[in-house]
Amino acid sequence: MRLLFSILFAASSLTAAEIPPEKLNTIIGALTRLGPEQVNANPRLKDALGKVLTATEGTEQFVELVEVFKLKDRNPQLLEMGIANPNSTAGTAAINVVLSNDGSDLIKTTLNKDPKRAAKLVEALGNTLKGTTAKLILPILTGNHDPTLQKEAARSLAKFKQGAQELLKLAETDSLPEATRLTATMELNSVRWTDVKETAAKLLPLPQMQGDGSFPPINELAKRAGDPKRGAVVYTRETVACNRCHQVNGHGIDFGPALSEIGSKLTKEALYESILAPNSGILMGYESWTIETKSGDEFYGLLVSDTKDQLTIKTVGGIVNRISKSDIDFQRKSQLSIMPSGLQQMMTVQDLVDLVEYLATLKKAN
Repeated sequence: MRLLFSILFAASSLTAAEIPPEKLNTIIGALTRLGPEQVNANPRLKDALGKVLTATEGTEQFVELVEVFKLKDRNPQLLEMGIANPNSTAGTAAINVVLSNDGSDLIKTTLNKDPKRAAKLVEALGNTLKGTTAKLILPILTGNHDPTLQKEAARSLAKFKQGAQELLKLAETDSLPEATRLTATMELNSVRWTDVKETAAKLLPLPQMQGDGSFPPINELAKRAGDPKRGAVVYTRETVACNRCHQVNGHGIDFGPALSEIGSKLTKEALYESILAPNSGILMGYESWTIETKSGDEFYGLLVSDTKDQLTIKTVGGIVNRISKSDIDFQRKSQLSIMPSGLQQMMTVQDLVDLVEYLATLKKAN
């Protein structure tokens, strides 16, 4: 204990800029071990905490310290982290702490100001996958808000089941803003919850495919020549959006396998099969997991680590969530691929041919 105090007293004599980066983890560990009660009771320790917070602002370490010491006055800084990095693990964790730090009013105020900032905040709220955020996001769809913000609200609600169900309720009462109808249709028809998907198919049916709507056998498709430039456009098109789960040369979301060299690994036949029947061959390490917490939140994605005290899961969008095992009510490994089935319904035959032609060009450099 004496050693912990000496480390922190030494830190309190420095400015935030003078704290050596290599000693930050040691100082943070000392603060965490002492805990809020002892640190808040000693002015020098509180001073050390303040300087460490300044030195770590904008990082996951900052978020963890604010959470441990329940520093509600730091909610505005956490909010800015979430807005600046809505699709990062640190940004999502920051918004989670704002929610647990009684920051709902701050979030509501921000959602009713600048639409661009509000859209980023809504994106971060959706990435928390917490059912309680539905009540914060829903008013955007039912009020007079910017259409771009409303579309982001629909996308975010579809990320967790409670939100998806709320979207269906709006669709059922014909209360969805017209500007969000296509977005909600695309999102809800590609969710993994069978009951939600079936209801969405009735209330918000997908646009009809162009052409005859049927696909030739894979061996015939593989013989066709496509346009890789057009395929690159199909790859990022909103209705297909491969880049929302895969990276190509660093561009896109790091969730599913990187595709930068996929053309060197899979034949055209295998590429077609992976799109048309994603459950036929799941790569080791990319099996999907469902985790349900005692509070009713659900996390779905890839298991990153499993320790004695917590599970770490990477959810769709590439966000890493750490879940205490004491909070877990249910966990299950699925035999289904993380890649949604039915993706071909978003494409014509030529779209699919062009997409595979593009993927086939992504090869390892010589």
